[in-house]
Amino acid sequence: MSSSDLKTSPSRSSYFKPSVREVEAQPEQDHLPTFEHEQRLVLKFDVRILPILALMYLANALDKGNLGNAKTNGMEADLHFKDGQYNTILSVFFVPYVIFSAPVAFIGKQYGPSRVLPILMFIFGAMTLLSAAVTNFGGMMAVRWFLGMAESGFFPLVIYYLTTFYRRGELARRLAIFYAASNIANAFSGLLAFGVFHIKDSKLPAWRYLFMIEGAATVIFSVFAFFYLPKSASEAWFLNDEERKIAFQRIQQDSSSIVNEPFVLKDAVKIFALPAAYAWLGIEICLGVPIQSVALFMPQIVGRLGYSTIKTNLYTVAPNCVGAAFLLILAFSSDYAKIRFPFIALGFILTFIGFIIYATIDVEEQLHVAYFATFMMCWGTSAPSVLLSTWYNNNIAHEGRRIALTSLGVPLANLMGLVSSNIFRNKDAPKYIPALITTAAFGGTGAVITLLLGTYMIVDNKRRDRREGVVRKAVDVSTEKLREGPNAPEFRWFL
Repeated sequence: MSSSDLKTSPSRSSYFKPSVREVEAQPEQDHLPTFEHEQRLVLKFDVRILPILALMYLANALDKGNLGNAKTNGMEADLHFKDGQYNTILSVFFVPYVIFSAPVAFIGKQYGPSRVLPILMFIFGAMTLLSAAVTNFGGMMAVRWFLGMAESGFFPLVIYYLTTFYRRGELARRLAIFYAASNIANAFSGLLAFGVFHIKDSKLPAWRYLFMIEGAATVIFSVFAFFYLPKSASEAWFLNDEERKIAFQRIQQDSSSIVNEPFVLKDAVKIFALPAAYAWLGIEICLGVPIQSVALFMPQIVGRLGYSTIKTNLYTVAPNCVGAAFLLILAFSSDYAKIRFPFIALGFILTFIGFIIYATIDVEEQLHVAYFATFMMCWGTSAPSVLLSTWYNNNIAHEGRRIALTSLGVPLANLMGLVSSNIFRNKDAPKYIPALITTAAFGGTGAVITLLLGTYMIVDNKRRDRREGVVRKAVDVSTEKLREGPNAPEFRWFL
């Protein structure tokens, strides 16, 4: 698109206040920002915003997944759990997580994720602190319910928040850096548990200290984040006036058709008239079981290797760290190639292979192969989550529809934690063969759906090229023309 096209397009102008929905044409003397201007701007976002969000998500993942570590230190016995009650504790989290995800995400869109995210963080940090004080099954049930409520809209809001800072082709690797915090959290949780469980000569069980340390750190950081995070890229306190103009212009050109668009529920739910939305939701469902199995049960999976409680937690560190590195490799490669679905399918395939290997070999006789399989599990679970969210956000230029699909898709993936938390049954320990096979099946199905949807998009793009007589790619089409999705003749799928 040329500079003259931009100057005559009212909704594309960047030199007026971002809060104004209809803006006037850009003056003739204004010019588009250079590549160097944009690079400096993006670097500021990378340095000022990404680390804060990554730390917030690290705390989110720690507070959600620390039960597995606590279980290895005798939490069940201390709280007098009966058979099956630990799985119930895990399951109850996902009910409010799904019920409240969309309402919380819509509230976040209305009042701004920069304020709502820290508030949610404060609440789930407080719930983690309270977990250290519970004395029975009922108390832990109540805490996990409210923890699920507080965490429900967190990830969808972060994804939406990042789309207000980065272009479509920049998003995957930034989201990957952010999401790598989840893998690091799983690794750090094992490392922290390794250290905390060495506490001796205390009146309190060591697992209670684990909750206290993680909860207190979360609460303290949430207060800092509340005052630090800017409302949007075009209103960031660390940018000058010229940079704010560029930031607004960038997103209007290549992320949102209307920046800071008011949320209208009637418009937002139109996304569910798009057939591809249901394919994306199906992939989210297939993704949910592997990712939750790894997040919630990696200590139990590694426990089959036969090490002590302390060593088992330590041995969860390396697979999660390598998983974070592999996530970054796939995400950066995806952004470089400007294509999503092959990398998503690759992640699912790795997950499938890892769980199949662990389920079919003699783990006690082939410890090194079994441990390598846990690495493959972590390689394959993180990347699809990041790239899938990026994939459908790349294809939706309408801000309200983007938050609507994300606020349903992410909870659906997490809802599958109900499956994960109930297939890893105590009676199947330590092999957990039914759970491993089930998880592998979801991974294989996810790969098939992803490849089918990607193939459809390739065919449909070629059909649209023939109809128009012009060869286009999604990155060549402005978000203004992508607003109504496939109904627009110029629309092309971002593969």
